[in-house]
Amino acid sequence: MPVRQQILYLWLAEGALDTETVGWAFHDGTSGAGPQLPEAEPPYPTGLAALQQGWFLIQSPVPYPLHSGAEYEVSYLANEFVFERRIDL
Repeated sequence: MPVRQQILYLWLAEGALDTETVGWAFHDGTSGAGPQLPEAEPPYPTGLAALQQGWFLIQSPVPYPLHSGAEYEVSYLANEFVFERRIDL
């Protein structure tokens, strides 16, 4: 039985898993044969909710120092968590 990966990126409001999801991306290695996620709204309200639904956390954000004025800089989204689940096809 072949196994395929699904990867979920969640960007959270802060560096803790129980904070609000502010952005997400879903990559489906099953080509649509596995369970799907909603596209128009966050698939999970928090990272903790994703864990409770069986996703495995494979990467959490590296803490970074905040400095005065950083809130006005344009950059990548901080607080990126990467989750995985494996689907038997």
